[in-house]
Order: sequence, then C-alpha cells, then structure tokens
Amino acid sequence: MSGHSKWANIKRKKEKSDAQKGKVFTKLAKEIIVAARAGGGDPDNNASLRDAIEKAKENNMPNDNIARAVKRGSGDLDGAQLEEITYEGYGPNGAAVIVEAMTDNRNRTAAEMRHIFDRSGGSLGESGCVAWMFDKKGLIVVDGEGTDEDELMMAALDAGASDVINNVDFEIYTAPEDFREVKTKIRDAGYKIIDADVRMIPQNTIKLDVDISRKVLSLIDKLEEHDDVQNVYHNVEIPDELLEDEEIE
Repeated sequence: MSGHSKWANIKRKKEKSDAQKGKVFTKLAKEIIVAARAGGGDPDNNASLRDAIEKAKENNMPNDNIARAVKRGSGDLDGAQLEEITYEGYGPNGAAVIVEAMTDNRNRTAAEMRHIFDRSGGSLGESGCVAWMFDKKGLIVVDGEGTDEDELMMAALDAGASDVINNVDFEIYTAPEDFREVKTKIRDAGYKIIDADVRMIPQNTIKLDVDISRKVLSLIDKLEEHDDVQNVYHNVEIPDELLEDEEIE
C-alpha cells in the first residue's frame, strides 16, 4: 500500500518545537500527571501511564522529571489539578482544526483559545463541529533509509497494522487499541521508529493556496505555543515549500 503522505500535514517536522526542550518536557509531564491521576501511579497496571512514560523517555526527559510527574498525578506531591479539554474550530478558509489541551483553569483557556482563533482569521466552534472529519488512529513512522518496503509491510500487517504508506519514511496506521502492540512488534523487529503516537487523522485533506496555507500555519504555531496546548490537528495539505520554511510568521 502506498499513497500521499499525511504525516507532514498532521504533525510538521519537530525541529522547531523540539528546540524548546523545556516546553516539550512540560507537555510530557502533563500527560503523565493526567494518566497517573486517572489510573494510578503503577505503570504495570496503567497502560496510559506506561505509554506516557515511554513517550517521555523517547524524548530524553530526565527520570527525575518523570518520577515527579507520576507522584503529582498519584497525589504524593501537591500541584494544580489538570483536566483534558478538546477544542474544535475553523482556520482561514474553513480549515478544520482540533486542539487538545490540559488546563487547571477551563474558563481562562477557553477565552485564550477563542482569542487566538479570532485574531488569526478563524473561529472557535462548538464541540463536534469538525471532529466528524477526523478518525482517531495510531501512527508509527519508520525511518525509510535502508528499509525494505515489502518486508516492513509484511511485518506491520502481521503485527495488526491497518495501512502502510511509503513516502520516503514509512507511515504505519493502526486502530488505537492496537497501537501499543504494533509499535512494540515493529520496534522489536529492529526497525527505527522516528515518531509514534495516537492522534486525530483527517479523513480527507484540503488544498489551499500558499498565502492561505501560510495563515493556517500561523494559527497552528500560535496554538502550539500556548502553554496549555498538547496537540493540534488540521486537515490542510500544506504546500511543500511551506513545510521547509522556518520563517513562517
């Protein structure tokens, strides 16, 4: 199976955000805190916490930070209570946007999300207004260098993957409940995983001209810079020249 790459349009290459390691660690810590609060502080008995810790380690988060986040989530350390909230809205030219956030002040965050959408030529919508355009799927991206497509495809499908797309790097899609098992099997088979997460995948992408796409990316940047925002998803097929542009305003 092969086709147009969706990965770059769902989550842009990470150099820009990962340069700010402190911000990345803060987001990872929030995921751990919420997972530990929901299912307890023992990763052996809490799959969500286990996944959050694994993601933190993959991003080189210090063990002390991980342990502190687990303790906060399980109540052993004081801290503000976080809740998960999803916002939906429209970017310039009707682009569909989903924002996943964790906040200790729902009213403040909602007002700030609305302000970012409004000043960026978009609008914050009601719950469900764009979610129907997306599917929740596991996505595992394997380094394409030196990887045999047929062998990887067989390994992925045997592991339970639903689709494999070859676009320089390989994108392996799974049902959310199969993500952990497929990822483990792919990693244990010796493949180099360069990104892996469960995220909202657009059922279809839309093409906009360069100027409008630039405005959409400006909105995405502003949302991702907000301290409460964990993930941002959209359905715009970003032009290649903008994916390489680190000077987007």
